[in-house]
Amino acid sequence: MFARIDKTLKILPLAVTCACVANAASAQMLEEVVVTAQKRSQSLQDVPISINAVSGEKLKEAGITRIADLQVYVPNLTMSEAAIGSNIYIRGVGSQVNQGFEQSVGTYVDGIYFGRPRQLRAPFFDLERVEVLRGPQSILFGKNSIAGALNLVTAKPTDEFEGSVSALLEPDHGELETSLVLSGPITDTLAGRLAVRYREIDGFIDNVAKDLDEMETEETVVRGALRWDASENLQVDLKLETGEFNSVGRNSIIIGSPAPGGATPVINDFTRKAALDPEFSDNNYDNATLTLNYQLGEFELVSITGWSAYDYTEEVDTDFGVGSTVQSPAAEDFEQLSQEVRLVSPLGQTFEHILGVFYQTSETDYAEPARITLPTVAVELDRNFFSDSDLWAVFGQSTWNVSNNFRATLGLRYTVEDKDGGRKLIERNLDGSVFNPLGLPEFAELGMPLPPLGVTPHDLSGDRSEEVVTPMLNVQWDVATDTMLYASLSTGYKAGGFDARSNRATLPDGRPALEFEEEEALSMELGAKLGLLDGAAELNIALFRTEYDDLQVSVFDGVLGFDVQNAASATTQGLEMDGRWQLTEKLRLTGAFAYTDFEFEDYEDGACYKGQQANQVVDGVPFCDWSGNTNQFTPEFSGTLGVDFVQPVFGNLELRSTLDVIYSDEYYAAPDLDPNALQDSYVKLNARLALGRADGTWEVALVGKNLTDEEIITFANDVPLTGPVTSYFAFVERPRTVAVQATYNF
Repeated sequence: MFARIDKTLKILPLAVTCACVANAASAQMLEEVVVTAQKRSQSLQDVPISINAVSGEKLKEAGITRIADLQVYVPNLTMSEAAIGSNIYIRGVGSQVNQGFEQSVGTYVDGIYFGRPRQLRAPFFDLERVEVLRGPQSILFGKNSIAGALNLVTAKPTDEFEGSVSALLEPDHGELETSLVLSGPITDTLAGRLAVRYREIDGFIDNVAKDLDEMETEETVVRGALRWDASENLQVDLKLETGEFNSVGRNSIIIGSPAPGGATPVINDFTRKAALDPEFSDNNYDNATLTLNYQLGEFELVSITGWSAYDYTEEVDTDFGVGSTVQSPAAEDFEQLSQEVRLVSPLGQTFEHILGVFYQTSETDYAEPARITLPTVAVELDRNFFSDSDLWAVFGQSTWNVSNNFRATLGLRYTVEDKDGGRKLIERNLDGSVFNPLGLPEFAELGMPLPPLGVTPHDLSGDRSEEVVTPMLNVQWDVATDTMLYASLSTGYKAGGFDARSNRATLPDGRPALEFEEEEALSMELGAKLGLLDGAAELNIALFRTEYDDLQVSVFDGVLGFDVQNAASATTQGLEMDGRWQLTEKLRLTGAFAYTDFEFEDYEDGACYKGQQANQVVDGVPFCDWSGNTNQFTPEFSGTLGVDFVQPVFGNLELRSTLDVIYSDEYYAAPDLDPNALQDSYVKLNARLALGRADGTWEVALVGKNLTDEEIITFANDVPLTGPVTSYFAFVERPRTVAVQATYNF
């Protein structure tokens, strides 16, 4: 089952190896990490889940401002931003580019589900911590979290007044980030918190066609929170947040061969591009969360009401070059309302329970009038898509403390979801022989399809209803005071839906090309949480295997569109380890490691990359057998190693230094697994050197990222309408950066 475990043992991170060294004489006690992964405040070492927790302090020090930045510190977590969507993966499983998808990795902010790809792009800051839960989380999180969950906890109002002002300046790419946080009591029973953040960056890719740097970005976030101790038994939390993040240009380049007609003179250069058509993205979002905690005797009753909405407009140069072959303006509006109520029993009883109900309703509207200019025709493809959803669920999780050192937990969630959706695609020709990208002339509808573009006009709609039960069983054994073993068997579920991106009217079997089916998972995990060296070190180990049926995938059709399919089956399995070791009062080591073996078991209708021999052709579309293949964004090995050192200097000052080593094995950056768009393995170094007062009043730091200056592709795909030419666009990470960061706390 785990055939290559012997190989992995040879490359464990230093933190794991060192944790086995019996040098307790210099040992120091580690600080406890408290998480809420099971809807209770618990020590991370007591939670029977493969989980990584990153503190808010670490997020701030490392300059992590979005989920995409988090992945370098959490093995088996991958997020990338594509031209028209976002991708987030855990253990090789995630959702690809399609506005009809919700993510396979559920993101929860203060208990509110954020499942839309655009919500993942919103900047985040002033957090207490981020918890990354791997594997299906179908009971307490529930909503579509078939691959895992991200649990984000924002900082709460404090009982005493405190504040901070911070700024970061990175001169090479013109990055400036400033933030202000104020928190403290307003009255005897009411406390408040205000957090404001502004960030701008000029960009790091030189667009030689426009003589400017891309992607130019501007972000603003304002969050206000109130905590009211309404009575001895009732606490009320209200959080309101608004923000916008806008950009001009894209951090994309061309790799491979130049596209026909001199579409770009700049290729295989991670810092230069040539694109003339306008590109921008304007995003606005608003969130509100109301949380009530009522102490009902020894029980706790929790109510969480959440509202989330966003809208964006953007323009994408989909041919990625100096020509004006394809332009894709787009707009989306989304709104969501949810309500959860749960009852939590006290700890320390023979039986401990969590019971709850959940309801969510959402509406999505998406429009994309793509414009195509060819030597013989100029058309606009008006694509409109909508999807509405109503979901309710009841869930429960009960733990039986069989003895002082052995317990078993059974969980069950019953979910019903109703959806309706539709997609309309109309081809329009400009009134005249010259294509006008501004769309000023009147349009006349075309009554014929355009076979060379793979486009068929259509107007499709449908509705679907799903009912599912997802059980979970977990057993834990406290072998010793500081050693816990666990085993779990869980199921996962992700709802079906409607395809927003296909250009077809019908599938090869004659069904409308609109719906895709639900996917299911069965997961097994064995783990250990170990305390070592009298509390100076910790080591966590997890062996996992998850089997997926009808895995949802979105595949580029090789021309202009994306088609959603249900891959027959896939399996991901492997090993995850993480550890901490407080060597001395001044020196701490941390490390994490993951080995992942992902394989499509039975998938004969995968996409073919350019030049690949198809095993079948249906309606002119080639398909290749993916059985035995791995998945996109799935390095076999990945890991991190961190060293933190604090040295008192000049009496009341401290010199703080951090070095993080990040390793990733090679992985496919393109969804069709094209070997020409393979990201090579790399080692990346991040470092921080800070000087500040020992009491934390002020600090000045140098923050270095990607000091090894690695060229890293986060997403790649074929350039549309280039025929057999091996031309690809790729989104890339920033090269080496060194920034100055200053913080003043009061």
